[in-house]
Amino acid sequence: MYKIATDFLKRFIKVSTIYKYSFNWSPMYRRSTAKLIEVSDDLHYVKIRLKLNWKNRNYAGSIFGGSMLAATDPIYMIQLIQILGEDYVVWDKAVEARYKKPGKGTIYGEFIFTTKEIISIKQLVAAHYETDIVKTMNLVDANQNIIATFNKTVYIADKTFYKEKLKKRKATN
Repeated sequence: MYKIATDFLKRFIKVSTIYKYSFNWSPMYRRSTAKLIEVSDDLHYVKIRLKLNWKNRNYAGSIFGGSMLAATDPIYMIQLIQILGEDYVVWDKAVEARYKKPGKGTIYGEFIFTTKEIISIKQLVAAHYETDIVKTMNLVDANQNIIATFNKTVYIADKTFYKEKLKKRKATN
């Protein structure tokens, strides 16, 4: 549903605007209580904000770790889907979460891909048909104190290779 809506809206609205508002209006992302507050036109930069409120407050009075994880979970994958385009398959594969301090107020996170990283990903996929990358991002407070660190493993593959891989897997099952 989201992909169909995005493909249609691309004719009228910048992809970065679609990306930002689709996330913020999406029920699955709204439940994390986070908001995308900034998205670059090329989608290489995304910034989120997560405010402490009654919906995400844990027993100790700080932001629930699950809300922090949910707020960060889909960003890198969907960034790459949009940046790389139709010839690639992108999946979240794993995450390692390290909670360093309680989130007692508003916290922020930045998701960044450089042009050099995108070129490298395309080269790795061209050479090996699939690859895993690990991206590290931090949630920080207003004073840049690290609240949590997430190491995200994202799988990227050539779409044709991926489809053949699935066919082979189904044939052996």
